Amino acid sequence: MIKCISCGKEYPIDEIIYTCKECGAILEVIINPDVSKDVFDCRKQTMWKYKEFMPVDESKIVSLEEGGTPFCKCDKLGEELGIDLYVKVEGSNPTGSFKDRGMSVGITKAMELGVNTVGCASTGNTSASLAAYAARAGVRCVVLLPSGKVALGKLAQAMFHGAEVLSVKGNFDEALEAVTALALEGQLYLLNSVNPFRLEGQKSIGFEIVDDLGWKSPDRIILPVGNAGNISAIWKGINEFYEAGFIEDRPMMTGIQAEGACPIVNAVRKGKMEIDPVTQPETVATAIRIGAPVSSLKALRAIYDSDGYADTVTDEEILSAQKLLARKEGIGVEPASAASIAGLIKLVEEGVVEKGEQVVCIVTGHLLKDPNTAIDACVEPLEVDADINKLAAILNNK
Repeated sequence: MIKCISCGKEYPIDEIIYTCKECGAILEVIINPDVSKDVFDCRKQTMWKYKEFMPVDESKIVSLEEGGTPFCKCDKLGEELGIDLYVKVEGSNPTGSFKDRGMSVGITKAMELGVNTVGCASTGNTSASLAAYAARAGVRCVVLLPSGKVALGKLAQAMFHGAEVLSVKGNFDEALEAVTALALEGQLYLLNSVNPFRLEGQKSIGFEIVDDLGWKSPDRIILPVGNAGNISAIWKGINEFYEAGFIEDRPMMTGIQAEGACPIVNAVRKGKMEIDPVTQPETVATAIRIGAPVSSLKALRAIYDSDGYADTVTDEEILSAQKLLARKEGIGVEPASAASIAGLIKLVEEGVVEKGEQVVCIVTGHLLKDPNTAIDACVEPLEVDADINKLAAILNNK
């Protein structure tokens, strides 16, 4: 069933609904399969390994083999920080971000419902993912992007996969308001994270983390927060495995936002359960440049219920962490992803993350999602003659 997270009103699993008809709050899918974790043994390493926990018809699955992403132990960086560090590399998904998990479930649900047009508002990754999965399913795809606010790599993906791309004069929140209105009129099936089936796919990150750790929870999971769906989805996945008896403990969920777009951090600092939207969010990390996150209530509950934490980082800290992770551990991520690493470094320095903690950082998108920022962060190649003596001289001067 689908249930309102505020008033508890319940709706059928096959109803097209985005928010509660009674109170207007967002919804979540309730699923409690009666299975043993042994059922997952010897299955292919995709997110559909955990299909019993996915609330869709197995015969209609639309997939590009998403999930099963690298879980990298980062000894060099972890040793410097005095922690046991793992990085979950979501940029290895088919379109280069964690959004593929949610789109696989969301588009599968669209197939169940007989939908022929899907749509979203996006800062980039959502549109790239939706376009690919809509193409896979053979349905029309419409995406609304905030004008001039989307990284080139993401825009190219959406267009290349055949999406009808509309550039809205306004920010992400205004684009989302517009596409939601279209969805409520029945013009399209909305696949932003307000759609509860999107988060059902993204919760599989939590499944994979505890599975990769040998059915144990880390002490803490740190991740970037934009529209706030991912932190709440991962917490939901962790809780479903906890309630199923698969793990004995749960992690502290720790959300990191950019200083110029931090409504959830502001709410946590005040101990509030409601956000004050940031009207003009700004950050180099385009994927988290969101001032009025749809899933803010779910995210705040995840942070509070897990005894977690939330903090901000500057754009300078984000770009520094992006380069550090690439050069120290060989993991290339887009700026928003690096917010988790920047946040980790800050929280270790401040003593919030204690020495010896086992920490998992989620890096949400691939380096080439935002190629211009990566290029701008590097120096021009040194042009030299193809002369071995000159080349040797340069190498010996390094």
